[in-house]
Amino acid sequence: MHIYANPTRFLSLAKWLMPLLFWSGLVLSVGATVWGLFVVPPDQLMGETVRILFIHVPAAWLGMGGWAGIAISSAMLLIWKHPLAAIAARAIAVPGMVFCAICLATGSIWGRPTWGTWWEWDGRLTSMLVLLFLYAGYIALTQATAREGGSAKIAAIFGIVGAVNVPIINRSVVWWNSLHQPPSITAGKSAIDATFLVPLLVAVIGFSLLFGAIVLMRMRALIAEEQVEARLRRRALDDDGPAAVAPVMEQA
Repeated sequence: MHIYANPTRFLSLAKWLMPLLFWSGLVLSVGATVWGLFVVPPDQLMGETVRILFIHVPAAWLGMGGWAGIAISSAMLLIWKHPLAAIAARAIAVPGMVFCAICLATGSIWGRPTWGTWWEWDGRLTSMLVLLFLYAGYIALTQATAREGGSAKIAAIFGIVGAVNVPIINRSVVWWNSLHQPPSITAGKSAIDATFLVPLLVAVIGFSLLFGAIVLMRMRALIAEEQVEARLRRRALDDDGPAAVAPVMEQA
């Protein structure tokens, strides 16, 4: 991993990897969404509402996976002091929050005809809402740290501590009585018919590739922003140098 600690090496990798992830992810996600919305038959129990799962499930996966990425990047910053770890965590936060919000919105749309209510304070929904608030807090913290020039370690600690919520989300439907259905896909098993499972997996892969492309785009933008700020600071020091020395010479 440290071979890509140099921003120049990372940018050279991202230059060709980003369009590869973006276009392959776009094709797969759009294809799977069209497949799920217009091709697969209605479910025997859920009827037409089953189609929203082709957006809801990838969004839930990436909402949780995004915070896992933040936690891993934060650990790399604290343990190995990887130069790009803080940038990676900041790049993940915004798309992670967006997918988390999409998960909650689509879940509410699905829940209205299925449960008869837009919202229920059960374990899965509540813990997912907590994750949305964690994203908002993390983004605010990193922006304040970047603006005030504080240490990135504070945000990294927050990212690791917040990861406790991810397994809670995953196991909430097992630990507590819930309106939300139990896990449909477990290790080596699936309760979903292949008619729905195949396009669902394609959608998850496609949206994951798009997520990776967006993170790389944001990392490139953040690196460019930091490089510009560094150049401006150096220019300011160069401009202030003679002015700062002159009063000292006059006093002498």
